[in-house]
Amino acid sequence: MKKEKEHAYDLYRFDLEPVLKSKVDEFHMLGYDSVTVDGLWECLTNKTWRKPSDKRLHELVSDVYHLKVAEYMSYITIEAYKAPNFFGEKL
Repeated sequence: MKKEKEHAYDLYRFDLEPVLKSKVDEFHMLGYDSVTVDGLWECLTNKTWRKPSDKRLHELVSDVYHLKVAEYMSYITIEAYKAPNFFGEKL
């Protein structure tokens, strides 16, 4: 999914990369092999951090580690429903 504008926390993306990779590895160990760092970042910026506030880096790390599989899968499901129907009738 392409982002229209930058998120306030995008400047922390590089600093959070090891934490994001750790979370992706956790999801993979639980059997969710389709989870990617980019997908996780998209979920966090569009759902968890929808309304940015003044947060410190350790608070963002905590948010990443507290993200549950159910929250991520719920986000992915909703995004799939929003996507155009490629198998539907042509207009």
